[in-house]
Amino acid sequence: MMNNIFEYLDELFLEPKCELNYNKDYELLIAIVLSAQTTDKRVNKVTEVLLRKYDTLEKLSMANVSDIENIIREIGTFRRKSIYVRDI
Repeated sequence: MMNNIFEYLDELFLEPKCELNYNKDYELLIAIVLSAQTTDKRVNKVTEVLLRKYDTLEKLSMANVSDIENIIREIGTFRRKSIYVRDI
């Protein structure tokens, strides 16, 4: 049964593409965390700024939560998400 579903989905979506922009696995994880209750377009906009400023996990882990909040403010629930992002 499950194989039939996967085969059907493969037929429907010949070349699936993730709409979130990322280069590293952790960047995708951050984008997914930020994507709740907002659009991929907005997530891509804020992750571009965020990941340019904090280009390593080490830098991100040392970031001030209020700075992350300011960067991601335009997406929903930014206060809670800023904590999650720093903790990643």
